[in-house]
Amino acid sequence: MNWNEFAHWGKEISDWAADYHSTIRDRPVRAQIVPGDISKQLPGSPPETSETMEDILSDFESIVMPGMTHWQHPRFFAYFPANAAPPSMLADMLVTTIASQCMLWQTSPAATEMEGVMIDWLRQALGLPPGYTGVIQDSASSATLSAVLTMRERATGFTGNRDGLSDKGKLRIYCSDQVHSSIDRACWVAGIGQSNLVKIPSKSAGLGFGMDTDDLRQRIAEDRAAGHIPAGIIAITGGTGIGAWDALDEIAGVAQIEGLYTHLDAAWAGSAMICPEFREAFWHGVDQFDSIVFNPHKWLGAQFDCSVQFLRDPMPQINTLKIVPEFLQTPGKDVINYSEWTIPLGRRFRALKIWFLIRAYGLEGLRSRIRNHVIWSRETCEAIRKMAGFEIVTEPMLSLFSFRCPGNDANQQKLVDALNDDGRIYLTQGAHDGRAIIRFQVGQFDTKREDVMLAIEAITDVWKKMTHAETGVPQNG
Repeated sequence: MNWNEFAHWGKEISDWAADYHSTIRDRPVRAQIVPGDISKQLPGSPPETSETMEDILSDFESIVMPGMTHWQHPRFFAYFPANAAPPSMLADMLVTTIASQCMLWQTSPAATEMEGVMIDWLRQALGLPPGYTGVIQDSASSATLSAVLTMRERATGFTGNRDGLSDKGKLRIYCSDQVHSSIDRACWVAGIGQSNLVKIPSKSAGLGFGMDTDDLRQRIAEDRAAGHIPAGIIAITGGTGIGAWDALDEIAGVAQIEGLYTHLDAAWAGSAMICPEFREAFWHGVDQFDSIVFNPHKWLGAQFDCSVQFLRDPMPQINTLKIVPEFLQTPGKDVINYSEWTIPLGRRFRALKIWFLIRAYGLEGLRSRIRNHVIWSRETCEAIRKMAGFEIVTEPMLSLFSFRCPGNDANQQKLVDALNDDGRIYLTQGAHDGRAIIRFQVGQFDTKREDVMLAIEAITDVWKKMTHAETGVPQNG
């Protein structure tokens, strides 16, 4: 392909993209296929000669698209969103076209310097105090792993990387039982081990379902008495399951007394902190945390992947991850090389999409979307609460709540499957307090109130079909 052909097909694909997004409501949200449907349509061997773009794009439309779940669908209410606002998509097109590897200042000066400024723009937007700096990671999993590795090195006097962990004793990391599985995985990869991730029970009384800090203090004391080495505490604001949030000021207080490094996972809910009215409930004490992660690619609208890790002091993480062979030296320049702050050496120019996004909408434009999502989620919650036999299990945390339909745990999954097969909306299941639940969150960038209200209609219709298909109405249980 020459560059004239590239320009032609680039226009064709841009037109296709605009049409896709303008008609996406006409598609079922989740792919309506069974395992193997796509792979059996693909040749078993690669072609020996070139094929035309006409044929390639035709096959893309007929083979690939039926097998895609549409994350940008305005009725995507599952998981958390992976948004892609148009300006951020255009920025990523430019980044792909330039195709820079932004590992060092000298390999992409503009990317490095813009990253520093965008981190500070977001620091201000989220109400964090001056002094915090940070780095753009690919995902919250990478940021959390970086923080856990820093906890490990700090607790071993920065000797773990050099000597290994065989004679370091049992390092202990503390978190609540509401954390994301990426916390578990970080402890695996860091060599700390699953059995040394101490999950503190969350409080069942009141709002938040946060970590029991009295239990936290007790477990730390017991570990010290047993000769173990407490290394760090991981808190959450907006846990994946039900949106649980910890009392950040209390946890930070424990960490300060115990001399422990702290990391806050606010991957989803952190975006909502651009709205000042949410900060008192969910953000109080955040300024005492050593590491904080949130994902602009979730609720803020940045094209995936784009995860921001704020650091109160970057040096512990740099001392953990920095390795500079001769070929990566930047002689005679006092600059930041962000590859020394992260696990991967290679880095994309992720700051550009944040720059485009914030300039195109302004913070107030982004705030209005998040505020609407919270309002519409609460409306949906109240409508489901009024449905006969339905139960709200956990109240809305920002735009996330959970519920149960009448019947046993199997019935919850049956309703989720039936809703997703129906195609109008997409939901996912979960578990809380030993029972199956159905999660509902509003967060797709372009969703409208009528899209969210349609979810109530879909749940009502599908439930009626389920009950009519049964012999009698399922019993509560």
